Amino acid sequence: MAAPCPDLMAEAVSHPDPAAAVAGGRARTGFQMENRDQQEPGSGSGSGSVMCQLVSPEGDHLGAALYLPQNVGPPQLQEIVNHLLHNEDKLPYAFYIGDEELSVQLGAYMQQKNANVEVTLRIVYQPQAVFRIRPVNRCSATIAGHTEAVLAVSFSPDGRCLASGSGDTTVRFWDLNTQTPLFTCKGHKNWVLCIAWSPDGNHLVSGSKSGELILWDPKTGKQLGTPLTGHRKWITAVSWEPVHLQAPCRRFVSASKDGDARIWDITTRKCVIALTGHTNSVTCVKWGGDGLIYTGSEDCLIKVWETSQGKLVKTLQGHGHWVNSLALSTEYVLRTGAYDHTGKTYSTADEMKEAALARYKKMRGNAPERLVSGSDDFTMFLWEPTISKQPKARMTGHQKLVNHVYFSPDGQWLASASFDKSVKLWNGITGKFVAAFRGHVADVYQISWSADSRLLLSGSKDSTLKVWDIRTHKLKQDLPGHADEVYAVDWSPDGEKVASGGKDRVLKLWMN
Repeated sequence: MAAPCPDLMAEAVSHPDPAAAVAGGRARTGFQMENRDQQEPGSGSGSGSVMCQLVSPEGDHLGAALYLPQNVGPPQLQEIVNHLLHNEDKLPYAFYIGDEELSVQLGAYMQQKNANVEVTLRIVYQPQAVFRIRPVNRCSATIAGHTEAVLAVSFSPDGRCLASGSGDTTVRFWDLNTQTPLFTCKGHKNWVLCIAWSPDGNHLVSGSKSGELILWDPKTGKQLGTPLTGHRKWITAVSWEPVHLQAPCRRFVSASKDGDARIWDITTRKCVIALTGHTNSVTCVKWGGDGLIYTGSEDCLIKVWETSQGKLVKTLQGHGHWVNSLALSTEYVLRTGAYDHTGKTYSTADEMKEAALARYKKMRGNAPERLVSGSDDFTMFLWEPTISKQPKARMTGHQKLVNHVYFSPDGQWLASASFDKSVKLWNGITGKFVAAFRGHVADVYQISWSADSRLLLSGSKDSTLKVWDIRTHKLKQDLPGHADEVYAVDWSPDGEKVASGGKDRVLKLWMN
């Protein structure tokens, strides 16, 4: 049974004056309901209209089902959703039926699919970024400097600075305006394996193969204090406490091959909590937006920790081999904190904290924070750790180990990179398979998203970067240029540029 408001909406979609259309729709609703069995040609549930149920990405119904004319397409559906959600500023949406984006009018879709008009059409609306990122298509700079392989590259939260870590034991900061080296930071005694910016942009921490961590000031390139020591083997990953929980940023967590994770306070320069419990190397770590820390390990387990005393909250089991990579659905807003595509700056830590909290809440909505894990067992699991110890979905399809997993900035998509030479795209809410991106001819090491969630970047052992179009599921741009394997890629949070590094020792910047 359709709702009494469908005609209101059907009028609204084609009426030049939405207010008049709404009034007209209301005036006719009672009559329509009384005479609903005596349908005119082209109205009601006859051949001229389609019964549709609008559904949020999380599966919540947006009002009751609506009868919509067959000439309604995405532009009109956008009007309807904005109206039903009472959006003051009109927002862009994409519409999906099953896993396929609706790009034609409803009538044409029904014909293409030979669909039954008696069955309610379930249309999922997905919010889109209000800004659009253009694909990078050219190498704007090849910057020499590192004397060994580039192992890590990372843009600052505001996208204005770039840092890299290398097998030559240095961390380097790069001037993006002049596209030249800015600071060369010496202090490590072994390969720099990972780097991480604090979400307020004030610090960069680097971890090495020797197990020490060094804090750097990005404004001067100077080392802040002595190295932080405690880990007995190399550092595998670092993650900062989100700025909406603590501003300015004070704490970060490190993971190590020694089987431990450690929480450090940069003010006291001490390890404040050791998270012990894994029986093998901790390969990855994420500090979540709700204040929990997630660690993945070669013991096949994922552990969830609270951060005031370091107590183990729960253990997530399911993988049959090493856990290689973890990703959070909120990762983009956790990484960028208060910074967004507008380039707004903040004068105080409190202002920044407030803005970061608003961004986090808006991104997360009412849904729980989701976690995905990728493993040597060729599979991935989607979890909602605050709700259940059981996985929400098991994702299969890769033919070799899954090396890197990453949610899109809007949390709607999930991408995985594998040694089977493919990148796969999944629904970030249900874990359902969407598409496989094939084009690389060797292992895919790392992936990164454009800020508007419309494009995906991959870097491979085959020496190329590739940009994939999420809507068409096709290759958008092939970016050859490196002379050897590409180990690290990052797309700047402002969407303007891409950085890549690898075995050929150069850093490449790519622009559009």
